[in-house]
Amino acid sequence: MTTTNTVEHTLPEGLERAGEILTEDALQFVAELHRRFAPRRAELLGAREEHRRAAAGTGALDFLPETRQIRESEWTVAPAPPALQDRRVEMTGPASPAKMAINALNSGAKVWLADLEDASSPTWHNQVDGILNLRDAARGTLSFTSPEGKQYALRQDAPLAVVVTRPRGWHLPEYNVTVDGQPASGSLVDFGLHFFHTARLLLANGHGPYYYLPKMESHLEARLWNDVFTFAEEHLGIDHGTVRATVLIETIPAAFQMEEILWELREHASGLNAGRWDYLFSIIKYFRDAGERFVLADRSTITMTAPLMRAYTELLVKTCHRRGAFAMGGMAAVIPNRRDPEATEAAFAKVRADKTREAQDGFDGSWVAHPDLVPTCREVFDDVLGEKPNQVDRLREEVQVSPEQLLDVPSAGRTSTQKELAANLYVAIRYTAVWLSGNGAVAIHNLMEDAATAEISRSQVWQQIRNGVVYEDTGNTATRELVAEVLEQQKEVLRGEVAPELFERHFEPAARLIADLVLGEEYVDFLTLPAYDLIEGR
Repeated sequence: MTTTNTVEHTLPEGLERAGEILTEDALQFVAELHRRFAPRRAELLGAREEHRRAAAGTGALDFLPETRQIRESEWTVAPAPPALQDRRVEMTGPASPAKMAINALNSGAKVWLADLEDASSPTWHNQVDGILNLRDAARGTLSFTSPEGKQYALRQDAPLAVVVTRPRGWHLPEYNVTVDGQPASGSLVDFGLHFFHTARLLLANGHGPYYYLPKMESHLEARLWNDVFTFAEEHLGIDHGTVRATVLIETIPAAFQMEEILWELREHASGLNAGRWDYLFSIIKYFRDAGERFVLADRSTITMTAPLMRAYTELLVKTCHRRGAFAMGGMAAVIPNRRDPEATEAAFAKVRADKTREAQDGFDGSWVAHPDLVPTCREVFDDVLGEKPNQVDRLREEVQVSPEQLLDVPSAGRTSTQKELAANLYVAIRYTAVWLSGNGAVAIHNLMEDAATAEISRSQVWQQIRNGVVYEDTGNTATRELVAEVLEQQKEVLRGEVAPELFERHFEPAARLIADLVLGEEYVDFLTLPAYDLIEGR
């Protein structure tokens, strides 16, 4: 540990330029963020469980009566800056390594979601290297030469994607930075280091410090972010409202507080995003004690056209456009398979259909996980938008969504199969193993997966055991004994797919962790918390 006054930090192994980011001034800024905002962060994280227990007890959620005036009054968020007016296609991917960052910036997408969260394994090397890459990108100097001598550089023949950075969620700590003896918040470390080093550079480029905010469960958590932004702007002498934030509505309680979240961030708000796996994972987590009504069907059978997902996405579009904010669609995780062009063509057709639905529903843009999908997404939104940069003026006033519709889990179907049980365990172990090795964006079965896939996979298995689900294809009941048996089978499948040393180093601990999570009596809120302890050797 290196001490900077009362801030201690470690230097990431193998990252020679880490000192350019972990400067004394930057760390003191992070320390000030921690001292001002970490106590309220802890309070809000503690309140999550209290609210969850209350909802599980009634099996219901509702729009907040105490914020009715916010929902019923007329107001809008601050106008979007020019750089964020057109977001019709957004490329997502980790900010480290540099090669992936360069490919994303060069992809032709309007925006790059530079991910320090779910698509990044939070090794200290990855977090600092990601911010270093983002700093270099803001300078226009980001480059990379592969061991084979291939050079990667920022393109000069077309605009680069506008960077919107996603820090870690409020729940994750950062053990490599301590302030006054306490581990710092991963969120505040990511934001603080990125903002300190890039805010002025981005403004000089005609852009700005733009962020995606993940995993929030209440408007009070959004208020905390807003206070962080206000303080950061004052600290660096930057105009109030310079920071812009798009919030991922990826938890079920946040779906009931969309307007309030925009209200709290209104001088810094840019929009809301509709996720999928994290949203479904949140339903399981939030209503884990509420019985069979909240048991989800096999995740592969739940599409965005299921009634509860339609209710969620249509409410999001209506809410955003009423308040002058952008509505951003979900992820297309398909990656091309050069050895199976027919399968790739079929997958791209599904992506086109999904993006067409989003564009026609009023979304202003959507996400893709591979540069090859950028043209498909852009063409779909071009057809709807034409020369317009967005369709915020489409208000969707005909949409009416009730709490019951948002919680209509049975509308997604009831199919549960042992085949998917095996698939969930395979994916959860495989993803977690690669995550433990330091990579958070993992190609599995022609899809680019991130932590949300592992979360929904392991959560679904736990829920099936908890409720004694009967699998339609075998007639077997989900028991700990059956799941343990299938888990061992999938572990052996994986053993045959990777080198023995790699299996012992990463897949064995991943399988043990997944076994603990799916077979345990108590549900663990985030897979990434015990997995992060493994990364840090705790």
